[in-house]
Amino acid sequence: MMVEKMEYVNLGQTALKVSKVCLGTMTFGDQNTQAEAHAQLDYALELGINFIDTAEMYPVPPKAETFNRTETMIGHWLKNQAREKIILGTKVAGRNRGLNYIRGGDDVLTRDNIRSAIHDSLKRLQTDYIDLYQIHWPERNVPLFGQYQFDPKLEFDAEGNQKAWVSVQTQLETLAELIEEGKVRAIGISNEQPWGIMEFLRIAKEYNLPRVATLQNAYHLMNRTIDFGISEMLYRENISLLAYSPLAFGHLSGKYADDETAKGRVTLFRGYAQRYTKPAVPAASAAYAKLARENGLTPTQLALSFVMHRWCVSSTIIGATSMTQLQENIGAYQVKLSHEVLVEIEKIHLSAPNPAP
Repeated sequence: MMVEKMEYVNLGQTALKVSKVCLGTMTFGDQNTQAEAHAQLDYALELGINFIDTAEMYPVPPKAETFNRTETMIGHWLKNQAREKIILGTKVAGRNRGLNYIRGGDDVLTRDNIRSAIHDSLKRLQTDYIDLYQIHWPERNVPLFGQYQFDPKLEFDAEGNQKAWVSVQTQLETLAELIEEGKVRAIGISNEQPWGIMEFLRIAKEYNLPRVATLQNAYHLMNRTIDFGISEMLYRENISLLAYSPLAFGHLSGKYADDETAKGRVTLFRGYAQRYTKPAVPAASAAYAKLARENGLTPTQLALSFVMHRWCVSSTIIGATSMTQLQENIGAYQVKLSHEVLVEIEKIHLSAPNPAP
C-alpha cells in the first residue's frame, strides 16, 4: 500500500520528481546483507519512495574490504526494476579523506577521475545513467564531518606553498560532458559550505555550464546550521536540500540516551563519527527524547517528522538496519508535530544550539 499523502517534489529546477522521503543505503554491504538490502528497496518502493541515495565509497564507515558493495547490491536489484520509475543518486569521492583504495589513492576530482568514477558506478549499478550525480564533498579545504571552523593554515603545505585543487569550473565542465553523453540527468553537491554553493552557481552562469540542482548536507535537531544563511540560498536559488543523518547517527532515536551501550552504529563504530562525540550531544539527545515521550511520540518520530516537514527540506534521507526500523522511519512522514511541540523544540534548540555540527 502506498504511504498516505506521500508528496513528490522537483529537484531544483529540473524535471526530476522525487518522493519527500529518500531511501539511504550506506549500511548495505556491512550491516545489511544482499537479501536485507533487496527487502528494504522493495518495501520502500511499495510505499511510494522512488528516490534512492548511494555513493561509490559506501558502505559507511568506509573500508577497503567493503568498498563498492553498496552500489553492487543496488545494481543486482535495479536490473530487475522498471528503471524509469526510480530516481537514483550516487556520488563521486574526492580528496582529503585518506581513502587510498579508491582509484589507487588518486582521489583528486580531475576530469579523468570523475569519468573513471562514473564509469565504474554505472557498471556496478547495472544502469546506463545516473539521475543525480553528486560531488560527495568539496575538492578544496573546508571543515568536514564534525569539523566546524575553517582553518586557513590548511591552504598551505609544509613548505608554505599554496595547495592546488581542481577548480569548480573544471569539475562542472566534466559533469557537463557526462550530461551531454546521457550518463547523468542532473548534478548536485554535498557537504558544501556557503562559498562553494555560490561559486558553483556563479561559474555555471558565467560559462553556461550545468546548474547544481541539489545540496546534500547533514540536517537534524542537533545540527541546524543550514538554517542560518544556507537556507536563504536554497530558497532564492531554487536548490533542493537533501537532508542526511536526520537521526544523528542514531542519537536522536533515544536509545543511547536510555543506554549508552545500546547496540547500534555508535557502539559498533566507536570513534568514527566525531561530530556526535561533542560534549553537549548526550544532554540534547536526552532532552529531545523526553519531549517526544511526553507528547506520545517516539524520539524517532519527533526527530524525523521535524526534518521531513521543514520548509527548507526537499527530501529526507532515511536509513535502517532492520525492517522494523525502516517501517518506523518511513511511517514518521505521517506524523505532524503540533505547534506546542515545535515551540518546545525551539526552546531546547536555543538553550543548546547545534551541539553536533
